[in-house]
Amino acid sequence: MENPQTKLTDISIALATYNGERYIGEQLDSIASQTRLPDELVISDDASTDSTLEIVSKFARRVPFPVRVHINPERLGSTRNFEVAIRACKGDIIFLCDQDDVWYPEKIALIEECFVNNIEVGAVFTDADVVNQSLDLLEYSLWERLKISRQELTQIATHEGAFKILLNRNIVSGTTMAFRANYLKFILPMPKEWVHDAWIALVISISSGLIALPTPLVAYRQHNSNQIGAPPLPNNNISKIRGKSFHSIHNPKVKAYQLVLDYLIESCANNIPEAKNKILQVKDELAFLRARSSLPSSHWKRVPIVLRELISFRYHRYAKGTKHVVKDLLRKVR
Repeated sequence: MENPQTKLTDISIALATYNGERYIGEQLDSIASQTRLPDELVISDDASTDSTLEIVSKFARRVPFPVRVHINPERLGSTRNFEVAIRACKGDIIFLCDQDDVWYPEKIALIEECFVNNIEVGAVFTDADVVNQSLDLLEYSLWERLKISRQELTQIATHEGAFKILLNRNIVSGTTMAFRANYLKFILPMPKEWVHDAWIALVISISSGLIALPTPLVAYRQHNSNQIGAPPLPNNNISKIRGKSFHSIHNPKVKAYQLVLDYLIESCANNIPEAKNKILQVKDELAFLRARSSLPSSHWKRVPIVLRELISFRYHRYAKGTKHVVKDLLRKVR
């Protein structure tokens, strides 16, 4: 029998599937083995052509909680598929679930406890054990692989720190995250330019800190079809940007930041008091990105722009200070 305290909230799981027959059985079994069972499992299937739906159907007949399945008539892609599942959830707390991982038995119970004891917190995420296709442990955890610093984990507990971190990179993996359903009115619809978990975490961070639970509660399966730490914004990996113009390097991020700014102004400014400070922050960083995007190919013509941004301290606030000043002045572009 479940502890009565676990019923203080209703728990929904939003699971997005697509041709997941190879691993989804293990994931479903891990959900059924939770010490605190969910109140519902909502599955959105993105037009699978394998036996995924058959596996789901058999599972639904043997578990004591409702399993509701939506089948997309055509492929929507990962973010939209998750959006369909999330929209259909009825619980107070929504857990995101990938089809190829395995949850440890205490996952729901421990995360729910965080929400019950911290009523002001909008989301909780955890570390995970990274495993191979056979569920053998690899030599690093998810947080270690993402190189999440102690400083970041401390800062993300406040909405000021969390927003600053999540605007620049996503350290919240959806398979480890749960969030309060009362944020849905701000989260949905999700823009196609952002990965679903990155967008959810960022929007919640506008007005709430996030709890980072260091206990690994998921076996995060690493295989050819997924990628640890896929960035929500364009990745400026040096091997990929060598020789490219500053515009081609920075403009994709300019567009993504502009989308966030538009969202803050249109959707949040009148409803979330904390959004006003975030608007100023994004405007300032966007000005810096636009300045870097406008840097010309001529080294000498870059100097006034770089000096202006250096004097404004934007290189130190939004980049790596003098290290990026030197790189921007010396970079060779085609």
